[in-house]
Amino acid sequence: MKGLSYSLLRAACALVIGLVLVLFPDQAAQYLVITVGCVFLVPAFVSVVAHFARPAAERRGFPLLGIGSFLFGLWLVIAPAFFADLLTYVLGFILLMGGVQEIAALSAARRWMRVPAGFYVVPVLILLAGLFALFNPLGARSTAFIVIGVTCFVYALSELVNWFGFSRRRPKDTPSLRHGEVEEAEIVE
Repeated sequence: MKGLSYSLLRAACALVIGLVLVLFPDQAAQYLVITVGCVFLVPAFVSVVAHFARPAAERRGFPLLGIGSFLFGLWLVIAPAFFADLLTYVLGFILLMGGVQEIAALSAARRWMRVPAGFYVVPVLILLAGLFALFNPLGARSTAFIVIGVTCFVYALSELVNWFGFSRRRPKDTPSLRHGEVEEAEIVE
């Protein structure tokens, strides 16, 4: 994964999530919860069936984790509206963290180049949208999801602009200092 840029990956994920939330705000929340429920249901069901398919002598314990995951997945599928409200909190928190991360990245870029103040506008708006979603999730869930979707879309575009604008100007690291490695000291006699 050496050539993979995490900025581009974050931008692509935010773009897809943003478009889905803007185009289908009401359905997106519930279908997302149902999808997560299926993600819990299927492996849990396979786990429980595999446990009971073994001969009694080979079984160890009771598949409590599999049954618990199955019941939780079933709850998500049966009551998606309740969890969609919780999802609003989660997406608001993700936007909040995305805004903070982007502000931190711009602050770090200031070490090697001048960053105009206008570049901070979008991350601050993303941060404010995350706060809005956190403090007003139940009032108008579809409005909150549209705001979150638009903000995800803007975040994706902002991440792409920052990646194209700043990654080319990043100073080249020495190979020994990449990924948190420590440079070996030379012993002088």
